[in-house]
Amino acid sequence: MIQSIQKVIKIGSSGGVTIPAKDLKRQNIAFGDEVEVIVRPLHNKNSEDQQVLATAKKILSDYQKDFDNLAKR
Repeated sequence: MIQSIQKVIKIGSSGGVTIPAKDLKRQNIAFGDEVEVIVRPLHNKNSEDQQVLATAKKILSDYQKDFDNLAKR
């Protein structure tokens, strides 16, 4: 299995990703072979994640002096 993060590149009017040569060789994949591709965007954060981040940022902001004092101990 190859798991990596790749940028989508423009190929004509379509998009595509590349598979590094070392990964092709390691997995014994040749040009013309069929492979399974699963696509998940990295920037797609759900609203629950956003809510957790917003709460954490508020806590950090509200208690910044306390955190600074603890860091100096």
